[in-house]
Amino acid sequence: MPITEHPEDDSIGENSLAQVIGARGGVDDRCRLLLEAITDYAIYMLDPEGHVSSWNPGAQRFKGYDEAEILGHHFSRFYTDEDKARGLPERALRTAAEQGRFENEGWRVRKDGMRFWAHVVIDPIRSPSGELLGFAKITRDLTEKRQTEDALRKSQEQFQLLVQGVTDYAIYMLDPAGQVASWNAGARRIKGYEPEEIIGQHVSRFYTEEDRADGLPRRALQTAEREGRFEHEGWRVRRDGTRFWASVVVDAIRDDEGHLIGFAKVTRDITEKREAQRALEQAQEELLQARKMEALGQLAGGIAHDFNNLLAAISSSLELLQKRLPEHPRTARLLENALKGVHRGASLTSRLLTFSRQQPLEPQAVDLAALIRGMGDLLNISLGGNISVETQAPHPMPPAMVDPSQLELALLNVAANARDAMPQGGTLTITLASEEVSTGQVPGLKGGAYVRLAVTDTGEGMDEETLRRAADPFFTTKEAGKGTGLGLSLVHGLLEDTGGRLVLRSRKGHGTTAELWLPAAEAPHVSQERPTPHVELERGSQSLTVLAVDDDPLILMNTSLMLEDLGYRVIEAHSAAEALDVLGEQHVDLLITDQIMPRMSGMELVKIARELRPDLPVILATGYMDLDELGAPDLPKLDKPFGFEQLKAIVRETVRGAA
Repeated sequence: MPITEHPEDDSIGENSLAQVIGARGGVDDRCRLLLEAITDYAIYMLDPEGHVSSWNPGAQRFKGYDEAEILGHHFSRFYTDEDKARGLPERALRTAAEQGRFENEGWRVRKDGMRFWAHVVIDPIRSPSGELLGFAKITRDLTEKRQTEDALRKSQEQFQLLVQGVTDYAIYMLDPAGQVASWNAGARRIKGYEPEEIIGQHVSRFYTEEDRADGLPRRALQTAEREGRFEHEGWRVRRDGTRFWASVVVDAIRDDEGHLIGFAKVTRDITEKREAQRALEQAQEELLQARKMEALGQLAGGIAHDFNNLLAAISSSLELLQKRLPEHPRTARLLENALKGVHRGASLTSRLLTFSRQQPLEPQAVDLAALIRGMGDLLNISLGGNISVETQAPHPMPPAMVDPSQLELALLNVAANARDAMPQGGTLTITLASEEVSTGQVPGLKGGAYVRLAVTDTGEGMDEETLRRAADPFFTTKEAGKGTGLGLSLVHGLLEDTGGRLVLRSRKGHGTTAELWLPAAEAPHVSQERPTPHVELERGSQSLTVLAVDDDPLILMNTSLMLEDLGYRVIEAHSAAEALDVLGEQHVDLLITDQIMPRMSGMELVKIARELRPDLPVILATGYMDLDELGAPDLPKLDKPFGFEQLKAIVRETVRGAA
């Protein structure tokens, strides 16, 4: 029976060889020629006791022994000392004799003492009568194959250690159906599942309900199978139900024949990176908005300053006309209406200056009911015709301690938000209440007496997330170009500075209430205008000389006329430089100067003037400067636009204080 060689089969020819030898009782010439031609296998015979009785070139090449030096020796010399001590050679022959075959892999020893990894097959050789004649032993050197397998196994183990050691990435395998097949430490840390509770589960459990409904898990695997790769960023769900923003890569894995055997999935938690990027974008947006608001504030401040000068000229002219024209009811009424218009204009410029932050905070006891009544027309115009305004104010109400101009601005901001929440119209209710609260009763408020101004709309309301961020600077739910996100943050800032608090209450679909908590005035009182008795000018007051300085000729002329009506001698100067010339040449008892002037400001003029005349009384006329910022908090200030009575009062007070 011929013996054929199949290099890929470790046991090739073994049965045929045993059959040939057993049938003929020995090795004939043809079989010997065949065995001597084989060099990839060590094929040799053993007698029943295990002594070598034949030796082929393959055996000589593997084991290093010549035929003459190995024949007759026991085959156990090819085994390691450990295997010999365990009785492996004897057990191999006994197993072959009893079971008809022995097969094993293990270390064997060459003549030079070197070891090699061998695949061994031992078959018994029997006579036709069944007598054991010996054994046929075939050995193949698998050292290179074992080294390759060991290297591959070591590489796989190292790769497994690498994958398991990574904690910043969730790296795991999916089978073709999307079931989790492996799980690393990073996946356990990021997603929260232990291997035993997630292996075998479908990958879709990591997706949000919205993404599952949209078919994203299925689409991800289909894309990876079709294109080889799928990449995506989106929300994923941890074991505890919390969400994180993930960067996901899914790669298809195929065998050598191109068949899909699964997917490799790598997930990274980039929530912090996303939040940092969003924070950077928000900071850039806030910076842009801040620059826009700064530019707008500077523009508003400049306009308000110029408008104040115009109002000052108009106001003083009207008051002078009232004094000079003969009494006539119609004329008096017209002049009175004109002065009311000036006062409204002054209120408008005050709001502009508050907006531009060029007017200091001036808290005072304010009758909120009267303030709201005074804003009625402005509120109606701001809200439009499809929103009605209702006011509920019990009597009596204690006054609140707040800057009235800034409170008006705050109330307008709140009303504007309410208007935008009621695009189809509705009702805006303003409610006043006096409250006595204990510390902690209202978050952020100390215990004490407060006035609560509540503005309630019938709009669409806010969800919890929007309500939580509503007062954040630059946060807005309005479309681009229709909101700066500064309205409620300005209200919040005002109330914080005043010692109050902004409290927002809202539910989606149930409208919003903005509560403005303001500290009640400690000693509320109602100012009463008392008739000012006529005070004759002290003897010699007509000889007092007042130096009036203003770069606006209209204001300068009217200021001079009012001072002359008060009985003073007036010297006019159209600039600070001109005023210094006057001070160097003439005697002056009082200096009244504008602050904003070209080349030299009013404060710069005052400093130089007091170097010349340290005892010179000075009044600074300005519409918006904070004297604390100018370093002169005690300097008398005349607010523009001013009238005859204001000018008279501050001049007499300053002159008497300097006497």
